Order: sequence, then C-alpha cells, then structure tokens
Amino acid sequence: MKIYDLTAHEVRDRLRKKEISSVELTQETYKRIEEAEGSVDAFITLTKEEAISRAGDIDRAICKGEDLPDLAGIPMAIKDNMCTDGTLTTCGSRMLGNFVPPYDATVVRMLKDSGAVIVGKTNMDEFAMGSSTENSAFKTTKNPWDTRRVPGGSSGGSAAAVAAGEAFYSLGSDTGGSIRQPAAFTGLVGLKPTYGRVSRYGLVAFASSLDQIGPFGKDVEDCAIIMGAISGHDSKDSTSVNRPVEDFTKEMKDGVKGMRIGIPKEFFGEGISKEVKAMVLEGAKIYESMGAVCEEISLPSAKHALSVYYILATSECSSNLARFDGARFGYRAENHQGFKDMFIKTRSEGFGEEVKRRIMLGTYSLSSGYYDAYYNKGLKVRTLIKREFEKAFEKYDFILTPTAPSVAFKIGEKMNDPLEMYMSDICTVPVNIAGVPALSIPCGFKDGLPVGMQLIGKFFDEATLLRAAYSFEQASGIHRQRATLAGGGENEL
Repeated sequence: MKIYDLTAHEVRDRLRKKEISSVELTQETYKRIEEAEGSVDAFITLTKEEAISRAGDIDRAICKGEDLPDLAGIPMAIKDNMCTDGTLTTCGSRMLGNFVPPYDATVVRMLKDSGAVIVGKTNMDEFAMGSSTENSAFKTTKNPWDTRRVPGGSSGGSAAAVAAGEAFYSLGSDTGGSIRQPAAFTGLVGLKPTYGRVSRYGLVAFASSLDQIGPFGKDVEDCAIIMGAISGHDSKDSTSVNRPVEDFTKEMKDGVKGMRIGIPKEFFGEGISKEVKAMVLEGAKIYESMGAVCEEISLPSAKHALSVYYILATSECSSNLARFDGARFGYRAENHQGFKDMFIKTRSEGFGEEVKRRIMLGTYSLSSGYYDAYYNKGLKVRTLIKREFEKAFEKYDFILTPTAPSVAFKIGEKMNDPLEMYMSDICTVPVNIAGVPALSIPCGFKDGLPVGMQLIGKFFDEATLLRAAYSFEQASGIHRQRATLAGGGENEL
C-alpha cells in the first residue's frame, strides 16, 4: 500500500515510532499532489513553504519526546471558505479572488494548535452553493474514482483531495449535505456535527442557521479523532454550544448489540435508485447480524424538507451575501459611473450564475408581501421536521437512510437543470433543517463507484453515530478500498 493510502491514525503511529518524519511525509504528500492534481483539480491554493516549515517544527518536538496531539505532523486540507491568516480565501468565487484574511477561523486555529500541517485550500462550489463542485469560478474538480464524474459538492475539493491521496484528511462545511454527499460519491466517511457543536467563526457564511463545519476521513477512527480536535465552545460564535468536549474514540469499539435503528420509508421512495436502496438495506441486515434491531418508521414531514431548505437557505444567503458590494473588500468592477453603477456591475460580474439565482430566490422570499407566504411558513415546517426527528429518537438510537439518490453523476449531466441538481440533496437536507448530526459511510459499489449510507443521530450524540459506523466498517471492510486514478476511465476494484 502506498503511504498516501494510509489513514491519518496509521500515519500518526508511524510518526510516533519515527518510521517517517513529518517533513518526509509532507514532501511525499506534495509529490502525490503533483502526480494527481492534473487529473483531479482538488486545490485552489497550495501552501508548501508554510507546510514544510510547520512539519519541521513537529519533527523537532517529536525528537524532544514531547507529548503531541494525535493530528500533529499529519498533512491535511481546508475547504476554501474557512479563513486562513495570510492565505488566500476565495470561496470558489471571483468575488473573493483577491481576499487574504488577517485572522484564522476558529477550527483552523484549533487544528494548528493540534499540530496539523495544512497543505492547501480546496476547491468548492462558489460560496458553497452547489452539489457537484462545477460552480467554482476557477476549475471543476473531478472524482478520483472516475474523473469523468463529479466528486459531489459543495465540499468536492476537500473530498477529492482525501480520496486521491493528496491529503490524509480534510475539513468541509455542510449546509444541506455538502460534507455527506461528497463523502458518499468519493468513498469516504464524512460527518456533519450537531449545529453548534463546532464553531462557525471564520467560516464565510452561506446560510447561518444551517452551516456546520465537519471532517472527511478515510475511516471512522480518523473522523472521531478530528472531531475531538475541532469541537468545543467558542465565545466568538453566538451559536456555539457550551458543553464539554468528548473523547469520541472512547466507546467507538463497543459494538451495536441492542441498538434500535429506524429506517424511514420516505427516504427510500421515488428518485432513489434501486441499487442504492438495495445496498443500504443490505447494510441494515449487517447491523441486524451484529445484534441491532431495525424497524421501518415514518417521517412524513421529511418530504417537505427540500422545499423548506431552498426557501430558508436562499433567504439567508440573500442576506449574508449583501456585504459583497465592491466598496470594502473583494472584487470591484473597473468601468462604472458612480456608486450605484459600481455596486450593480460588481455583483453582476463577481457572482456566478448559481449564486445569483439563489440570491434572487431568497430576496423574493423575504420581500414585502411574500415573507409570510414563504419564509415564515418555511420556519413553521422546519419546526415540524425537527419535532418528528425528536419523536423518532425517543425510541431509536439512530436513523438509517441513503446519503444520495445515486452514485456520482457525470460532469455536465445536471448543470442545465437546477431542479434536478437540487434533488441530489433530497436525503441530506432534512438533517440540516433539524440541526441533528449525521454521517455518511461507504456501504458498497455500483459499477466501480462508491455508494453512501447515512446514519442520523440525536442532538450532540455523535459518539453513538461513530460507534455504529465503526461497527459497520469493521464488519464490511469496504473502507479499505481506495480510488485508483485511471485517466478518466472506469476504475476496477
């Protein structure tokens, strides 16, 4: 096995045994980036000089025998909507094509405190609006399992970088499935934490009541370790919840015997491919073989989640993106006559088509005469969805669904049909609406492409999700499969 195919915790063990140094590991990572990036296009910005310097600091600490955090010395990547002090942060947009933040996002600071080696900032759908990473102003990221296909979105760059071996783990953000859907498409484990579990300070906002930062890893243990590093209260984020940081690896290996699993029939209906349904239900059988109890349940309001999401999310994006006006920072149109003309031309030229579409939808929903009919009604249905999840969790430990309706689709296949693209998130948006945690784990392959299974948990019960996912992972062994770049053709397993 190549070194870039190892998990973060496997690399950690080699670093501590001094079988390899952090500098050597980082150099090998950049060598892999040089090999793969031409096919994958996962990164917008690379930070090689800073990464090598940071790796050297970690090596010196290891030589001194210092007790270091688990992530110390391991190369990783950051989605390009998280502020990084002194490093370009574009959000995949022309609007922020020259923006260099003067501070770190809280999660970036926490990772630096944990000794992480940041190799670069990853490509994404512009301002996190998209499900394929085709909406970036700079490039289209490809899926390492088949470079003719998308890696999912909006965190497709972060997912593709890990799947291609260009980073050992990464961070993404999830507003309606933007961690879990790319994880499903690229054969990774991706976790969206409970809303408020991880600080959003320094995350460029899309929809503030839905956004949440989370990890991509090659296996469940990696995600558990990363969650321990980025969780915790932050006084700079008013939505951050003040509760103790757990050791998410502590009970991870305790098994699922006696657990009760709910399987909502609404997540297996029209639009979900028969192969995906079959593989997820086969996953349920594996849980039953380990002593869990699976039962069909109903979440009737979930069918409205996509509609609610595209009212609430677009309304919040309309408000959040109003700050990008060309007057203070970011892109400014050159040829204009007066402030009003500059404002109009800056936003017309700086934003891409999908972002402008969502701003217009959100502005309409918030406008006089339509607020009660759309936005206010959306909030009421959101409450119903949340209550249905809470009711289900009175009886069940977690809920099992597909992550995405299909395997990764081909590049360009859905770009001309926004409604079809939005349907890619049909299984994931209810989770963000409710604010509960969820993760995606690979459960099989169709035509050489990964299929994702979603585990949805109780508020702040990521530990149970990680425990359940670890049990499935060990029983199935699917997580050991790695993508093999094949220059655009189907990959054989």
